[in-house]
Amino acid sequence: MSDLETRAASPHAPLLRRAAPALLGYAAVRALGLVALAVWSAARGKSAYTLLTARWDSLWYSRVAELGYGYEVRLPNGDVHSNLAFFPLLPWLERSLHAVTPLSYAGSGFAVSLLASLAAACGIFAVADRVYGPRAGICAVLVWAVLPVGIVQSMAYSESLFTALAAWSLYALLTGRWVWAGTLAALAGLTRPVGAAVVAAVWVTGVLSFVRDRSTTSAPGAHHTKRTPAHTLGAPDDTHAPALTPGAHAPSAGAHAPSAPFAPSAPAWRRALGMVMAPLGAAAYVLWVGRRTGMGLFGYLHVQAGWRNGFDGGYAFARFVADKFTSFPAALAGVGLILGVALLLWLYVTGIRRRQPVELLVYTGVVLALALCASSYFGSKPRLLMPAFPVLLPLACALARLRTSRSVLVTALLAGAAAIYGAFWLNGSGPP
Repeated sequence: MSDLETRAASPHAPLLRRAAPALLGYAAVRALGLVALAVWSAARGKSAYTLLTARWDSLWYSRVAELGYGYEVRLPNGDVHSNLAFFPLLPWLERSLHAVTPLSYAGSGFAVSLLASLAAACGIFAVADRVYGPRAGICAVLVWAVLPVGIVQSMAYSESLFTALAAWSLYALLTGRWVWAGTLAALAGLTRPVGAAVVAAVWVTGVLSFVRDRSTTSAPGAHHTKRTPAHTLGAPDDTHAPALTPGAHAPSAGAHAPSAPFAPSAPAWRRALGMVMAPLGAAAYVLWVGRRTGMGLFGYLHVQAGWRNGFDGGYAFARFVADKFTSFPAALAGVGLILGVALLLWLYVTGIRRRQPVELLVYTGVVLALALCASSYFGSKPRLLMPAFPVLLPLACALARLRTSRSVLVTALLAGAAAIYGAFWLNGSGPP
């Protein structure tokens, strides 16, 4: 193990110091992606900066930041695209940064996303480090960085901001900081509709904690202070690692790494307060939209319907995939979509089998369900899945088990492929 890895694996080092290798690696991957985009765009006579800051959703966010809500576009087919569909936290941050710097609204959105992506990377490391150890934490960040659509992490979109808030809320749950978990969940709810996934994680974890308290109290002499251990990273599924005592830290992912212990016991009122706070952000915005549109609780759903967004259980997506098989080579795309969805489901089931903490399983399950079962524009689904970072943890653990030289080589190859694809994609059709 290198000196860098030794420092990163120290369980007593401050979190930011342990996360330093992950953040450096993440910054390198993102820099490679931006350089590839700049070169590709210049060759096509386009501006990479414009592609990052003035395309699709970024235009809607910057317009909200500059002019507020109330703008809409009426399409020839009767659809109405209203900017009320876009949650307000990113525009608020854009407006605030624009007010105190020379940056334009679009430039402010770009700066917010760059900073938020680093915060997201650090949060992903914190979660994976807590559950599987620092080596897996570093690999989790790198796997998230080299996603084929990873260029979105550097755009003036809300995915990076939302992922940062979600990751840190989940980490707060894992460490028993309930008020922080609720606060960050509320902010996530002001960022994207999928903030419901963070709220669900807080609520399910809270309910289970109260049930556990009740069962512990009703059982004389019972003391339940440990989380059910995860399967070890390299062991068969019927092998369990010993549970950690409260306050202990998971070992390196190269060894047998159990899941994190139950978070330190928090007073019931703190848990209840965190649960109450979690849905306030999303609820406040949805109610405000309902009042603004005059349609009450259904106002936001009406706005989304104008964009042809809805939840149909995956029927529209299934039809979209099936239509690919009516011609060739479109059938190849259909096969790719099926394999991609199958891989996501397999990774999620793997997380269940390895007994990931319930916080992560609930959050990931809701993100996957909302992304895959929505009737929204299908080209946007890859980026909508990006916040589901816990689904990548089995891949991160597999990468962490490799020799350092091999894991670096694999990461470098994936980073290069992602950089090229991101430049090609952003100069073409994506991301919607």
